[in-house]
Amino acid sequence: MSVVLEKSTIPGPGHHAEHLRLNDPSCTLDSNGTHLFTNISLNDCGTVMEEDDDSLIFRNEIVSYDDPNDIITRKHEVEIEISCKYQKRNNVTVEFDAHRPAINITERGFGTFTYEFEFYDSPQFTDRKDPNSYPLEYEVGEMMYLQIESSSPVPNTEIFVESCSATPYDNPSYPLAYPIIVNGCGVDDTLKTFTSHQSDFKFGLQAFKFIGLYDQVFITCSIILCEAGNPNTRCSEGCSNTTAAFSVPHRHRRDAPIQTGNHYISQGPLRLRRSTGRSEVSGTQKLDLNLVFVAGCLLAAVGMVCGVMVIRTRRTHRREVWTVSLVKDSSVPLSTLAVRAHPVRGSGGGPERREVGEWR
Repeated sequence: MSVVLEKSTIPGPGHHAEHLRLNDPSCTLDSNGTHLFTNISLNDCGTVMEEDDDSLIFRNEIVSYDDPNDIITRKHEVEIEISCKYQKRNNVTVEFDAHRPAINITERGFGTFTYEFEFYDSPQFTDRKDPNSYPLEYEVGEMMYLQIESSSPVPNTEIFVESCSATPYDNPSYPLAYPIIVNGCGVDDTLKTFTSHQSDFKFGLQAFKFIGLYDQVFITCSIILCEAGNPNTRCSEGCSNTTAAFSVPHRHRRDAPIQTGNHYISQGPLRLRRSTGRSEVSGTQKLDLNLVFVAGCLLAAVGMVCGVMVIRTRRTHRREVWTVSLVKDSSVPLSTLAVRAHPVRGSGGGPERREVGEWR
């Protein structure tokens, strides 16, 4: 809060900055030949806040100060209220243009030319993404379609993409970078180059996400504009696995240049989200595993019951003990003994005769 007072408006003569204070006596004022002034924060120097339905009001006072060592004074008593009011509600308009527009470059021999970097909806490259839809959202693994296009007043030129890389920020020099094209060679496994004209370069790749606390991706490419059909240009060399810099053959000063320098163009940001399909599949798999587990438990329980029934049957069979006695039967010789047996726990019928062998 800034306060500026004309000395002439203060009643009574002889008032100087050293004789005036704010609510907090430690906060003083400064002065020049015509004005008294000070800067205070909204929560300092004894400033108090008041509030109504629509505003916040910060108040303080400038008051006269008498030296306690003085016996008399001829200065008028001064009390000047100061306040600062802030509206609680206000309309704020913020404009944010995420989409990167085309860039214009001027170079000798090529005049002023334009590079444009855009995303498209399909591999037909007929409908570009609406600039107002940025940041663009993609599923991780979804195919993205990109085009870099040049527009030059010089006829018979061609574009060459030297490199492309992705970073989590709009800074191609950021240390965390994922290479897509290096020395004109595609290094991303999902990269697909589409048939291009001399003035544009169309390509596609699967969307990806940086691991860690990064929620966006920017793609930056280095491009060159060359004289089409000239075998001595970097454009005609194409993909090069060597790291040595391409050298343009020596030309006289008056010769027209055959290629431009490297220029960078970027587009983004892209917001990547993981597909929920995998989670749903995992949930289905978990459900199937649960069903298998329950079925296994039921089968195990049935097996245990069957085992108990078999054991009980066997034990019951063993309890049917047969009492065996050797008796004489008059119908057989004395040398032959017949076995006559009856169960201790049987059906209740009479003795059952079984010949099980002879005893001699």
